[in-house]
Amino acid sequence: MSQISPACCPILHDGTQWAARHMPMLAATMQSHASAFAGRRIGICLHIEPKTAVLVGYLAQAGAEIILTGSPGTTQEDTAQALRDYGITVVGHRRDGLAQHRENIARVLDAQPDLILDNGADLIEGVLAGGGLPGLTGATEETTTGGLRIRSWEKHPDFPVIVINDSRLKLLVENEFGVGQSVVQGFMNATNLMIPAARATVVGYGPCGRGVADTLAHLGARVSVAETDPYRALEAVMAGHQVGSLVDLLPRTQLLFLATGHPGVIGAAELAALRDGTVIAGVGHMPWELDAHALAEHTASVHRSGPSGQERAVHKLHDGREIIVLAGTKMINLTAAKGNPIQAMDLGLTLQACSLAAITTGHDQPLATGVQAVPAPIDRRVATDLVDVLSTV
Repeated sequence: MSQISPACCPILHDGTQWAARHMPMLAATMQSHASAFAGRRIGICLHIEPKTAVLVGYLAQAGAEIILTGSPGTTQEDTAQALRDYGITVVGHRRDGLAQHRENIARVLDAQPDLILDNGADLIEGVLAGGGLPGLTGATEETTTGGLRIRSWEKHPDFPVIVINDSRLKLLVENEFGVGQSVVQGFMNATNLMIPAARATVVGYGPCGRGVADTLAHLGARVSVAETDPYRALEAVMAGHQVGSLVDLLPRTQLLFLATGHPGVIGAAELAALRDGTVIAGVGHMPWELDAHALAEHTASVHRSGPSGQERAVHKLHDGREIIVLAGTKMINLTAAKGNPIQAMDLGLTLQACSLAAITTGHDQPLATGVQAVPAPIDRRVATDLVDVLSTV
């Protein structure tokens, strides 16, 4: 596999240069696929942090015009400024709430991109709500949450949408191994609490939940898993975790991690079952697994503390119990840590670059309209490259 020097990353920002140094697969991919992006206008919604800045910088260096916005609460302002300094249009800030985020999405679409890289399906939703986008060739969607959203809509995209998290390779490496490490790191940054001997419950044992549960267990936590899918529940049992219904597990839970990707998983009944002092952290892309309305109805008062991104909200409930919510259940690995490990993101962003190139060129296989997984030839080729990279470390 050919490689290019990390010095070729054009974003002059210490964190981004450090990330680029450890992302050889993305560098090689962009070297071989640069021509696919020349002259393209790419609208991007993505967590703005050093690893993603490497991809954005390479795309701009290849001749693409980029208009970029972040996801609410996760933008790293120094990284965003470094991208602006290079001439990339960056819309929005870390402090933006959901209303401002929707305005940011509209600004990206106003630029009429012909390629979209989405994270949570907000851009794709905007395209469909607006009746389409002239010249749009296709889109990628980073997350499982976004893929679920798109598939749930009555109106389906009439352009190709490649869901990166549908890649078997990405689910294995980034979601299972990378997310577990970064979520637990973010939790420890935000709380300074000890993991060994803690009673932790992970809600959802998909690839992200599995990674979190296994990482917690490796560090000595007593881990329980709530999972409605019988096959995933069986996997959790065979990995050594206790499995039970959510309402049965919650009274013994000290640390609660939400990893289903679905809204309203923790509602009124679950709040009533929580033990005093439970700490809740979000793993999924959207901060909606804890029902905010139900929590507000149960709450008598709230005390907020901690720096931005590591905010702890202590909810004193009407019955005297206290429930601690970290960063409003936004993704704890990005609000209180630096996101997934660099090598895991090298894989995921390589799949992004290859998938975007496939949309523009039709290489590997013709793409149908609608939602689909990363083309199998790309997945296999990147898996082979990753084996080579890891074997030579």
